[in-house]
Amino acid sequence: MASLPVLSGLEVVRTFESFGWQVSRQSGSHMILTREGATVTLSIPKHKEVARGTLRSLIRAANLTVDEFVAAI
Repeated sequence: MASLPVLSGLEVVRTFESFGWQVSRQSGSHMILTREGATVTLSIPKHKEVARGTLRSLIRAANLTVDEFVAAI
C-alpha cells in the first residue's frame, strides 16, 4: 500500500476530478464534489494541507483504493 502524501485541498480536488467528480458548490471553506450515479458527496476542506486521515476517508467514500489515488496524482 502506498503512503499518502500531504496535499492541499485544491490538489485533492484536481485528483478527484480525474476520476469524474465535479465541484458542485462551495460551502464556507469546504468544496462539495458530486459524481453522476454516485449516492455520496465528498466534502473537501480548502486548506493548505488536508490531514491524511481525512484524505483516506474521502478516498474510501469515493470507492477508490489508496494506490489508485496515489497513481492519479
